[in-house]
Amino acid sequence: MRDRPQSDTRERIITAADRLFREIGYQKTTVADIARTLGMSPANVYRFFSSKKAINEAVTARCTAEIRMRLEAVAASGRPAAERMRALLLTAHQSVLELGVTDAKMQEMIAVAMAESWGVIRAHIEEVDAIITRVLRDGVASGEFVPSDPEVTGPCIRAAMMRFCHPGLLTQCHDIPRPTVEQQADFILSALGHHARS
Repeated sequence: MRDRPQSDTRERIITAADRLFREIGYQKTTVADIARTLGMSPANVYRFFSSKKAINEAVTARCTAEIRMRLEAVAASGRPAAERMRALLLTAHQSVLELGVTDAKMQEMIAVAMAESWGVIRAHIEEVDAIITRVLRDGVASGEFVPSDPEVTGPCIRAAMMRFCHPGLLTQCHDIPRPTVEQQADFILSALGHHARS
């Protein structure tokens, strides 16, 4: 029970930091700002996080975990693999959009995370690959997809969706009308052999 208040305080700090990073930007937010929002001293914040970078890592880890939770729910839904794969790709795109990654301040936070805390981002990518690969294996086993090496094809599918799931590319490609995310998902399913079999 002694650990619960500490865990709650950590979560409060992460929540406050997330809000400030979105409102005023990562660079402009100080640990003192986060502490003031919570009615505590900066020294108390440093009891839970060694630096602002560590706080940003925790915020990023929470955001990416929310995305994976949604993807896991789709992957485990029990529908045919092709339906799950399509829903997985569309959900990945929608989840990133709902995080507000096209907002300049949110992009700043993610850019810092990618530059300074690549481990958090890399772990997220590896877990997303694992989710995609699991559905891919199901589709190959059921005959919905043509046989392939899932350890290669899974990451290729994720890479093919990069334009719709990478924060920077989402913004840069915002005014490029095609392909739509639905068209890209259908293209990937076709490449997996789904349309050829249906």
